[in-house]
Amino acid sequence: MLGHRDSQGLASGIFQASGTRVLAAVLTVVLVGYIAWKISQSGDQALQFAFNGLSVGAVYALVAMGFTLVYSTVWFFDLYYGAAAALGAYGVFYLRSSDVLYTRFDVNNIFVNVVFAAVVAGVAAWTLYVSVYPRLRGRVNSTVLLAAGALLAGGAGVYTGFVLSYPDKLNVMLSPAVGVLAAIAAGWALYQGCRRALPGAGPVPFLVLAAIVAAIPGVICGYLVSNAPGSSLYLSWGVSCLLAGCVGLALYRGLYVYMRQRSRSPLIMLVASLGVLLGLTAFISIVFASAPRPLPAPFGSDSWSVAGAFIKGFNVFTIGVALTAFVGLLLFLRKTAFGKAVRAIGDDEEVSKVVGINTTVIISAVFFIGAVFAALAGLLSGHDSAIQPRMGLLLLLKGWIASVMGGIGNLYGAIVGGFALGMIEQFGIWDLAGEWKDAISFIILILFLSFWPKGLLPRR
Repeated sequence: MLGHRDSQGLASGIFQASGTRVLAAVLTVVLVGYIAWKISQSGDQALQFAFNGLSVGAVYALVAMGFTLVYSTVWFFDLYYGAAAALGAYGVFYLRSSDVLYTRFDVNNIFVNVVFAAVVAGVAAWTLYVSVYPRLRGRVNSTVLLAAGALLAGGAGVYTGFVLSYPDKLNVMLSPAVGVLAAIAAGWALYQGCRRALPGAGPVPFLVLAAIVAAIPGVICGYLVSNAPGSSLYLSWGVSCLLAGCVGLALYRGLYVYMRQRSRSPLIMLVASLGVLLGLTAFISIVFASAPRPLPAPFGSDSWSVAGAFIKGFNVFTIGVALTAFVGLLLFLRKTAFGKAVRAIGDDEEVSKVVGINTTVIISAVFFIGAVFAALAGLLSGHDSAIQPRMGLLLLLKGWIASVMGGIGNLYGAIVGGFALGMIEQFGIWDLAGEWKDAISFIILILFLSFWPKGLLPRR
């Protein structure tokens, strides 16, 4: 039998839940009715707002996916992702500022080049130490291994410094790296195909064959890139994302791991990441000044007229990037051993350590991937509007709002929330000034935190 207080609490809970459902139904009806009314007023303008919402929502979804990946693994909000978005955009500007029409900025700074070269060298050294060194330690002398690793890591750092120091020759500087990557991809595919065709044969002949044959596409790709100056802009995308990812990994290994061991409070981690965000924002302001800067025009910058609406091919590309990134990340987490390890750490990190999962390595990779997503979102957004040092903070907040809307910790919710937020923002300013867009986003955040804190697709 329930007591009087218990029965009152149960009744209150039922009433509150039913009230929330009623409110959700009312708001949904109002939203759908408003959109239907606007479509009936001007179909071509509604199509324009819808397309704008999808293109903006794709950027929010990219930030939300990286944010969700990290949060669902280590369960803390890493505010560095706002700075990563800004690093992605300013990395492109740093490397391709001479391509901006009517404007030439001399922003190349030896201090910046040395800092990023050191970060890349440190990340490369740590990666070799935790991935290659344990496997070869029993076969090769440890001193030789450490010396070889130091040389390789130092070479990666020096190469990064040269790439950053000569942005006007970016396609030439990066052609060896592109050739090596193409050769590795071709060699791996050939090796796997041979092993499946002849499973009983030894691996050595296949490795030799793959290395010889894969050198051909590697040389061809490197040569084509070195003779294609127009590829420099898109190569700068890759460099910017990789640098932002290396900084994210270095922050986790150099700061967050230490703080997680010293303090179990998530608040300490949040404050530390806030300091990182503010520090990197100030660093960007010092190097580039606070004035808005344009990025070079990418492909698809001319508008198409579709049913009365004007659509850019680059915005369609942005939507495609968000959907492709979502599918790729989903398959990566569902179909690989790495993805299983990520899910295991998200469920219980201590148990994952007990069963033999190297949680430090897996979480470091997660921070790297998340930062790459944020940097990609930042540079795609920067090509659509002028960039400024504080742009990362706003993108971080929008990505967080999208995560809350979709369901914090749920990858499906991240992409749904991103596109939904973009659409609501755009249709919300139909009859208002554009400055209301951010206010609408925060009103949506308050509504979801108040009535649907688990989001549209709660994490199970």
